[in-house]
Amino acid sequence: MLARNAESLYWIGRYVERADDTARILDVAVHQLLEDATVDADRTSRVLLEVLGIEPPDGLRLDVWSVTDLVAFSHDHGVSISESIGKARENARGAREVTSSEMWECLNTTYNGLAAAERAARGLGPHEFFAYVKDRAAMFTGLADSTLSRDDGYRFLLLGRSVERIDMMVRLLLSRAGDRTSSPAWVTVLRSAGAHDTYLRTHRGALDAARVAEFILLDRLFPRSVFHALRVAETCLTELDQRPGSRVGARHEAQRVLGRARSELEFLPPGVLLENLQTRLLALQKACREVGEAVARQYFHAAPWVAWTDVRRGADAHVTVEGEL
Repeated sequence: MLARNAESLYWIGRYVERADDTARILDVAVHQLLEDATVDADRTSRVLLEVLGIEPPDGLRLDVWSVTDLVAFSHDHGVSISESIGKARENARGAREVTSSEMWECLNTTYNGLAAAERAARGLGPHEFFAYVKDRAAMFTGLADSTLSRDDGYRFLLLGRSVERIDMMVRLLLSRAGDRTSSPAWVTVLRSAGAHDTYLRTHRGALDAARVAEFILLDRLFPRSVFHALRVAETCLTELDQRPGSRVGARHEAQRVLGRARSELEFLPPGVLLENLQTRLLALQKACREVGEAVARQYFHAAPWVAWTDVRRGADAHVTVEGEL
């Protein structure tokens, strides 16, 4: 597969997942601000922006609509929901030969419907926009799973989705790492992750910070957990490297980083997860950055230009052609 197509699929997976997770997180935060008059809207909004990596504006008191404008609709920074969908569409436009027509139509229609969804949100409430994004992201994921062959293209798409999911779930937990274990805010974490109903069925309704953190980080069966996403990403990298492998250890840096992060979670002693939780989360966030950089170096490096010398015209005459190395 061409490096540019692999890179496009990887970033399509990341951008769609980012839009979906951001919509989930913002939807829950907005509901909390609208339903609970005792919540400090400015403080809650600034915490949310910090979690999502968006610089909060100075001298402006934030509320439901201002934070929605920044996170959902704004084009002033590259991490809003609208920007993420736009970037996913642009990557899909350049990789039409390795995506299905249904996937392209889904992203294109989603992008073209953003303006109408924003107008509906301003008239009926922000939930309209978030529901639109979540529904379209789910449709795209379903189309990708049902129309792509399980080849390298699908693996790059799934790898990007998994890496972004790890990063977003870690950001979500970081927003509550310093809260009391009895804080009702841990319910917000579950709802933002789309894990509330599954958690209640798993733990028979018992709400406890340690169990919530363990479920989001360590659960082996829930597809949005960090551990599950780590295993999926590891599998993708293993299947992408089809060359005869070394008999000792992982062959590439991305596999080593993912394996180390997964094993540190997998073999934690029971009951110690909340100890130094913030340190563990920051280490996972660093691992996501390192994996992204390692994958880019390994698979997406730019092809160098090869200069051929025409000896018939002298040593100073060159014909330059682009070569894939």
